[in-house]
Amino acid sequence: MIRRALISVSDKSGIAEFAKRLSDMGVEIISTGGTSKVLSENGIKVIPIESITGFKECLDGRVKTLHPNIHAGLLAIRDKKDHMDTLESLDITPIDMLVINLYPFKKTVQKSNVTKEEAIENIDIGGPAMLRSGAKNHATVTVITDPSDYESVLNELEQNGKVSYETNFRLAIKVFEHTANYDAMIADHFNKLTGDYSLKNTFTVTYEKLQEMRYGENPHQKAAFYKEPAITKGTICDAVQLHGKELSYNNINDADGALSMLKEFPDRPACVAVKHANPCGVGVGKNVFDAYKKAYDSDPVSIFGGIVAFNRTVDVVTAEKLNEIFLEIVIAPDYKDEALTLLMKKKNLRILKLDNITYNNENEYIMKKVGGGMLVQSKDNCVVNPEDIKVVTVKQPTEQQLKDAVFGMTVCKHVKSNAIVLVKDLASIGIGPGQMSRIGAAKIAISLAGERAKGSVMASDAFFPFDDCVIAAKEAGVECIIQPGGSLADKEVIAKADQFGICMIFTGIRHFLH
Repeated sequence: MIRRALISVSDKSGIAEFAKRLSDMGVEIISTGGTSKVLSENGIKVIPIESITGFKECLDGRVKTLHPNIHAGLLAIRDKKDHMDTLESLDITPIDMLVINLYPFKKTVQKSNVTKEEAIENIDIGGPAMLRSGAKNHATVTVITDPSDYESVLNELEQNGKVSYETNFRLAIKVFEHTANYDAMIADHFNKLTGDYSLKNTFTVTYEKLQEMRYGENPHQKAAFYKEPAITKGTICDAVQLHGKELSYNNINDADGALSMLKEFPDRPACVAVKHANPCGVGVGKNVFDAYKKAYDSDPVSIFGGIVAFNRTVDVVTAEKLNEIFLEIVIAPDYKDEALTLLMKKKNLRILKLDNITYNNENEYIMKKVGGGMLVQSKDNCVVNPEDIKVVTVKQPTEQQLKDAVFGMTVCKHVKSNAIVLVKDLASIGIGPGQMSRIGAAKIAISLAGERAKGSVMASDAFFPFDDCVIAAKEAGVECIIQPGGSLADKEVIAKADQFGICMIFTGIRHFLH
């Protein structure tokens, strides 16, 4: 039975109505500061917290609930005689319900130019302490942190005169999730202030549900989409859906891959097409239409049902071309009004608008769940610097071949390993992803390129263990190869390239992606 409740909330939505219904049921209400003021203004009788603790809040409000009269009232086990005798001897009344949500730390640190001092002042101390006390004693204490739980708790009280153990236990779990999330945000924010992105002995992350998915990778799998609670600028989490049906698990995964590659080309109009987590076409052009045409021509078959991402505003002529085939998603920083109207004629096409689409957070961690653990690594931020490459063959690259080689290796970085990419004129013309052997990936890329392979550049995400890829390149008409180098067979591979008159470039940088 609920006889006394302590209410102290930062999020005051619905709190007056909730407290009024409690009061109408005869529940005494203790409150603090701003919450007390709101309740009093709504005609609800409130017991000030200092009447319970016997002292006024101090240190600018830093200390007001950290007191035995509060925590003993929450922690006393009701069916343990010596606990209740102790409360009686100390003249402490049990607190049966706790309604608390914490200082808005997340909202504070999301503000631009927030100071360290502001962040520190929005770290709640008394709130988490009370929440943990109440949740620990959930057998007889109801603890609410989420306004969405107000109605269900009130309904139980009004219908049954009490809150069930099952509900108290569920709410206690939410408390510990809430405080864990809160502490993780604080640790993350201050780590970022130090600029320390090292992998520490403990790795604590927190995410908040953004969307419940209809299903996961396959219809029989459950799934949800979570986002980081801090700033997610330039990510799929911040995209605004302008049109189309709900995004699926696979949509979000593929869209993330498209955005990752798109960020490699911030200074030029670019288009990336992705299908099943691999790019199937990438183009850089003088405008978005030119870039899209290059991406489309790379693999007109695979792009069907895929995802297309642009780093510039989509215009009408590009929208008309996009509408010629079935696409799952189009992502861009913006759309001309007429272009958007045209695209929206496709009923099921998801149209996403993402500001800051080229923003690249270089300090992100890459995480991959494995059975019983988590693999964590820094992001692959390496890019090919033309000044650092090494031409290892007699034949030297032309200026265009060098541009294509750098472009090809940039694309290769985002293709599942083993990966081979053929490029020409800053466009992919054949992508061979995710094969068990490098020659297998080369054959796929060459097959997709067809006659266009003549005069192209071949990029490889890792070294050539044999000269078979060079032989395949020669047969296809490839004139330049870029690869990391570092194989025991480098001499044989270079010799074969010299024999065929193919230029070969070593980067010294591997780009495995699994």
